Amino acid sequence: MGGRVERIKLGSQGLEVSAQGLGCMGMSAFYGPPKPDEDTISLIHHAIHTGVTFLDTSDIYGPFTNEILLGKALKGGVREKVELATKFGISFADGKREIRGDPAYVRAACEASLKRLNIDCIDLYYQHRVDTRVPIEVTIGELKKLVQEGKMKYIGLSEASASTIRRAHAVHPITAVQLEWSLWSRDVEEEIIPTCRELGIGIVAYSPLGRGFFSSGSKVLENLTDDDFRKFLPRFQPENLEHNKTIFERVNEMAARKGCTPSQLALAWVHHQGKDVCPIPGTTKIENFNQNIGALSVKLTPEEMVELESFAAEDVVKGDRYMNEFATWKDSETPPLSSWKAT
Repeated sequence: MGGRVERIKLGSQGLEVSAQGLGCMGMSAFYGPPKPDEDTISLIHHAIHTGVTFLDTSDIYGPFTNEILLGKALKGGVREKVELATKFGISFADGKREIRGDPAYVRAACEASLKRLNIDCIDLYYQHRVDTRVPIEVTIGELKKLVQEGKMKYIGLSEASASTIRRAHAVHPITAVQLEWSLWSRDVEEEIIPTCRELGIGIVAYSPLGRGFFSSGSKVLENLTDDDFRKFLPRFQPENLEHNKTIFERVNEMAARKGCTPSQLALAWVHHQGKDVCPIPGTTKIENFNQNIGALSVKLTPEEMVELESFAAEDVVKGDRYMNEFATWKDSETPPLSSWKAT
């Protein structure tokens, strides 16, 4: 069973990962109450045994509890078998959410993550959201020092604009950009994906199943707890979901023709974007994980890709990806380096 998942090169800096990763956020945060440690650790070990070795977390998941969970899961020789990605940049202080990229914060966040994860070095360290008050060159400059000190191997960005990616890459090679990419979230295709490809940067697709939408369509709401983050997202508001369910129905019909599940079909579509793309679907159940792995063997013709894309054309999908306060920074800019006065 071990190692049946293909390996891919993520970016051009030497990082090799499983062709599909495991998003760990939902185990601890945002999607209802945290799941019991023993269940999620079993799932993580099952994933690694299957060959899914690219694990994704962040200090804000919990906050902090997801990294602690992974620290427990990686004990006893497991650490050596995985490529571990975590993130910094979103802080909650006095109940307020703040995006930070200043050097002192970057360093403190890295040290704290290493401690919680109980490791010496992070494989891939992302800036989770871009701090629009700090030139990106300053943030990346500090990350570059952390690479030189052996505290992390590779640098990543999440939800960054094309120009921010270029400016960052000029300071130190960026290995991967993490972004939301799925059948119904395709706004990255115009500028960001081509920029990554031009610079040899790997692409990590989060929420490739539309946060569960491509697993169960409008029924997704039925099983959500009151504190589930998805209940507040524009696309999941009842009137938008009622409209969007047609997309799911069409995907479901095509999946039936192909002998797979709708979520496998939606995930296969992401896999077919190229060998430089690694989707990281999250789950808390072993049976769902196994189903997600099945997407790797679903083959799509160019005609089928076009057909799938027609179901979720941009003018068909109703509702934004996020609420305003969780804006994605995908279109944001940081100040020029010349404006920075280190404090």
